[in-house]
Amino acid sequence: MQSFMSAKEAAEKWNISQRRVSVLCSENRIEGAMMVGNMWIIPASAEKPFDKRTTKEKACVPLKPFVKWVGGKTQLLGELEKTFPQKRLTKYCEPMVGGGALLFDVLFKYNFEEICVNDINAELINAYKVIKSAVSDLIDRLQKLQSLYYSMDENGRKRHFYEIRENFNSVYLSDKTAVEKAAYFIYLNRTCFNGLYRVNAKGKFNVPVGLYKKPTICDVENLLNISKALQRVTILCGDYSAAKSFIDENTFVYLDPPYRPISETSDFTAYNPNIFDDNEQIRLSQFVDEISGTGAKIVLSNSDPKNVNPDDNFFDDLYRAYNIVRVSASRMINSKSDGRGKINELIISN
Repeated sequence: MQSFMSAKEAAEKWNISQRRVSVLCSENRIEGAMMVGNMWIIPASAEKPFDKRTTKEKACVPLKPFVKWVGGKTQLLGELEKTFPQKRLTKYCEPMVGGGALLFDVLFKYNFEEICVNDINAELINAYKVIKSAVSDLIDRLQKLQSLYYSMDENGRKRHFYEIRENFNSVYLSDKTAVEKAAYFIYLNRTCFNGLYRVNAKGKFNVPVGLYKKPTICDVENLLNISKALQRVTILCGDYSAAKSFIDENTFVYLDPPYRPISETSDFTAYNPNIFDDNEQIRLSQFVDEISGTGAKIVLSNSDPKNVNPDDNFFDDLYRAYNIVRVSASRMINSKSDGRGKINELIISN
């Protein structure tokens, strides 16, 4: 006996909105779909239809990351682009997408047929998914939060920030709370100290309030443009290995792991409760070896330990079989404001 799934279940399976599933059913683009009462049911074996609206299209306007993210790659885009494969590849993958600076540059400039992104941070990935499938509801919430923030004095903003932080930490992430949590996530990112995302041992966001007079909490145009571009992106949440099945010889892969700290005060690796230590860096290198074996083109970035210890060959040894290039970047290398300066970072490729 044939089994069926609901439109909601199909939407979750195919990573598109439930409304889009209903439209595809009404257009007779899902074989075997039928209306029962006032709802669509779909054969459980049905495959996601080819989406003529978005496949092979690129974004028509430049896209900006919707959050500030430690170690963001905006300033390295030119250097990273030099590593792009010369031959035509059809797939693009970021198993550790973070703030997505390179992803959004790729969406604007290139025509990859299939794109897959992943991150272990569930709150971050929820924000990506909400922007993709419920951007209007998200914008409504963010506009209200922004208007309220602008109307308050400094003390009022502090009180409101900590109220939202408490709500963010207490509301469980689910389908029903997805938009609410995404709005809180973006609001906190835009109003907290230095745009950090840091959690304590219990996984609770604990960054203090920042001192901003008029931060852009809701960039309507950019959010709408990102939403349109994300329609052709598969979004996963989990360890970077979750993207393994997507990667093959036709894939360009960019990996942006939590950077290995170059000083005791520059450790920003705890953006989720699991610390990304040297053992994790080694495990990642083994994953790189594995996917390199498929024929995929791989680029990875990380900090250069030689900035503080010329004899530290950790990455030179770990990736000795790969091409390693040192490039200059401006980073905050300690907790003080005068600790920002030019340092080398590593771009590693096969």
